[in-house]
Amino acid sequence: MNRFAHHQGIYKFFFTLGLTLQLSKPVIKHLIHIVDALTTKGFSGTLTDIYHWSFHPNHRTTLSHFFTKSPWDEERLLGKLQEWILRRIERKNQPLFVSIDDTICQKTKPSSRATHAIEGCDWHDSHKDHQSVWGHSLVWLMVHTFTQAFPFSFCLYDKKTGRSKIDLAIEMLSSLKVKRDQPLYVLMDSWYPSKQLIEACLKKGFPIIAMLKTNRILYPNGIAIQAKQFARYIELKDTRLVTVGQERYRVYRYEGAIHGLDDAVVLAWKADQPLTPEHLHVVLSTDRELGDEEILRYDAQRWTIECFFRQAKDQLKLDGYRVRHIRAVKRYWAVVLLASVYSIAESQQDLSAGLELLRSRKGHSLVEFIYNAAKQDIPINVIKKQLYVA
Repeated sequence: MNRFAHHQGIYKFFFTLGLTLQLSKPVIKHLIHIVDALTTKGFSGTLTDIYHWSFHPNHRTTLSHFFTKSPWDEERLLGKLQEWILRRIERKNQPLFVSIDDTICQKTKPSSRATHAIEGCDWHDSHKDHQSVWGHSLVWLMVHTFTQAFPFSFCLYDKKTGRSKIDLAIEMLSSLKVKRDQPLYVLMDSWYPSKQLIEACLKKGFPIIAMLKTNRILYPNGIAIQAKQFARYIELKDTRLVTVGQERYRVYRYEGAIHGLDDAVVLAWKADQPLTPEHLHVVLSTDRELGDEEILRYDAQRWTIECFFRQAKDQLKLDGYRVRHIRAVKRYWAVVLLASVYSIAESQQDLSAGLELLRSRKGHSLVEFIYNAAKQDIPINVIKKQLYVA
């Protein structure tokens, strides 16, 4: 199907997903070239890069058409990918985690005279930069175990629709079709655990582990008090020492009401820090059966999604796109998701290991291509032309 051996690996993965039956041959061909380019070292996010670095045989304008107008269904692609991820991850005999978080794909604010601005951009508060930034805000779900993690789905947060990030998170969680023979925990940072989202998760039978802001109200002995104020009354003898990975914590466990729910809350401090409100970590678990160690260990899994955002932006240019139509932008994100899952699946480790493997494989593939062409006495100018170095 393709001249390069590493393209065969991508095709084989698409076949495993069931995409080769769902999508036309031209679409599959485009997707193979795009995944190849995305996983190439130095990719910057442009269509020119995709064209050159995957040795695309068609004219560059066909790529623009593919993202903007071509009649293929990116939702179907994501659906097949999600089915495969759940089949893959449900085999693991350990808890399943679903992390919810959002990230901003920052763009340059166009001037008022710009005729072709990227659609769907707006001002969004960036927790990382502590200011408003211009761009697209995406809510993501990540599905993972202790040993393997896959980006699962995303939704564009568009203020004009009137739907909040909480609404988007609930919608994505409701489409999560998992078998119930292994425990599933929903993980989130302190921005997300609203009463609405917690109730939606509990309704589906998904317990939550979440960071809480230190100003959340607890009700010890029926008295309403902020967690950080309550922390002032806790002494060293009230806590116990807990080790999670490399970290040691001083932990106080509170079990009682919080925003109308009857939940367990762990108040924790790193063991080398004083028991002051400034150093306090407040972790909520709606599963009271979990011990303090497990609650903190499960909560630590939340960093998986932060690592994915950083790697997807640095390595796969999740935020590097130049396409302007909103559908083209969403398709670009879908293909980044596809390339991420392919990389992880091939290495059976994480995204970094996967990209390293694919880049090595591509290098070998090109050497073999040149070697075989030379053996067939194909003129060097023809080989250069095919590799776009003529």
